[in-house]
Amino acid sequence: MQWTISFDIPEGGSKINYNSSVFSIGSCFSTTIGDKLAERKFPILNNPFGTLFNPLSIAKVMEDSIFEREVNTDMVLVRDSLFLHFGMHSDMAAYSLDSLERLIQKKQQLTKQFLENASHILVTFGTAWVYEYGESGQIVANCHKQPAGLFGKRLLKQEEIQNTYSSFFNILRQFNKKAKVLVTVSPVRHTRDGIPENQLSKSILRLSAHELSENHDFVEYFPSYEIMMDELRDYRFYKEDMIHPGTQAEDYIWERFKQSWIDPKCYSVIHEFEAIKRDLNHRPFNPDSPSHMKFLESLQKKLDKLSKDFDFSKEIDALRKQVHHRGK
Repeated sequence: MQWTISFDIPEGGSKINYNSSVFSIGSCFSTTIGDKLAERKFPILNNPFGTLFNPLSIAKVMEDSIFEREVNTDMVLVRDSLFLHFGMHSDMAAYSLDSLERLIQKKQQLTKQFLENASHILVTFGTAWVYEYGESGQIVANCHKQPAGLFGKRLLKQEEIQNTYSSFFNILRQFNKKAKVLVTVSPVRHTRDGIPENQLSKSILRLSAHELSENHDFVEYFPSYEIMMDELRDYRFYKEDMIHPGTQAEDYIWERFKQSWIDPKCYSVIHEFEAIKRDLNHRPFNPDSPSHMKFLESLQKKLDKLSKDFDFSKEIDALRKQVHHRGK
């Protein structure tokens, strides 16, 4: 008996391999796929400004980085003794205005370097609902829990998204002629806007993504939203909040992404790295047994060998702490 509807996803051109350089930005899906790529040691810069939800804020931080624009201090606020910026996620926080400016400038420089050399840029649209700040009417990426009266809320028009990205892509192509752009719509449901309102938002985002892929030969669409809505059409694939995809769903979408966009020649290496991750997460019945100590030593030798070509410094440090602790 068939319990789900599956659909074909076209294979991407110029697939990702270990010589690629990936820049991932946008909603939670970008972070999720970015984390999975990073865990498998693909070169990637993952959401340097934190999670961003609306398409216009996503484009703005990339464009500001390319042009190395000064930080707009009119968009800075202080909350709980921390300095934040309305154009970025609360991950971008500092204890002084000067420190926040330096942090943002550092992220901009890193973003510019990555965008200049990126082979793939993964952009995830989360919502078409935006909030405009004060009299200036500037669109914010995050309201940072400020009073609702400070903002006006509206729905982006598809033409706004089109025009913004057509302009940004013109800039990008002068800056980086080789990058492939993968656009996707986040499978995370923004239920706070309302269920009908969320569907309206996703429809605008999906139409925008379609038009961008149709009008630019270096832009392709990956159907993460459709996978969640159709292939995984059951609440058991969500987390307890019934909004975010659960671990099974994230793993499933990753596998579909891998089949579509990862070079099959990388699969054997990916499987080896996934096995190492499982070994690192292994919890033995008796941590002090000679067999487990031998297991840890064997794993450390494997990591030492792989670290000649890949960065396993964090894993090696964590493993050495285990060995040191067990050796006491």
